[in-house]
Amino acid sequence: MIRTLERLLGWIAGASLFGMMALTFVDVLGRKLLDHSIPGSLEVTELLMFGVIFAGLPLTSLRGEHVLFDLLDHLLPQALRALQGALSNLICTALLTGGAWLVFVRAVRTADQGDTTAQLQLPMAPWYYAAAGLLLLTALMHLYLAFRPPADEADDPMAGAV
Repeated sequence: MIRTLERLLGWIAGASLFGMMALTFVDVLGRKLLDHSIPGSLEVTELLMFGVIFAGLPLTSLRGEHVLFDLLDHLLPQALRALQGALSNLICTALLTGGAWLVFVRAVRTADQGDTTAQLQLPMAPWYYAAAGLLLLTALMHLYLAFRPPADEADDPMAGAV
């Protein structure tokens, strides 16, 4: 299930990034060659950035590809490193769950007020709901990592990575 989720999130992030690239390319060509840009291209680029960032968060967490300070880790006993990893993942779980709740509350408020983008009048609430859901998914990834059985560091280069 984790691999399927990784693939799906990778496709969402990749498609969003490709969409941003293609839109920017066509928009610049239109401005340079035809003196017309694509209406709302900045708004669409901002919304696609939601996909890149919030689909990438669970992937980054699951793979341990975020910034990590491990200068002194080799000096700690394996048991303490495992405890440190579990504790930091539990803290991340709590913080991300809180962030998901705050974004969800914002999504509800945005939906109630009917907020839309300025130029294309696209509703904003679905994007906030998606961001809240992906933040919660990221929190669940950290919860999974906190209770994952310890891997043998010789076999798993990400063992202990938080």
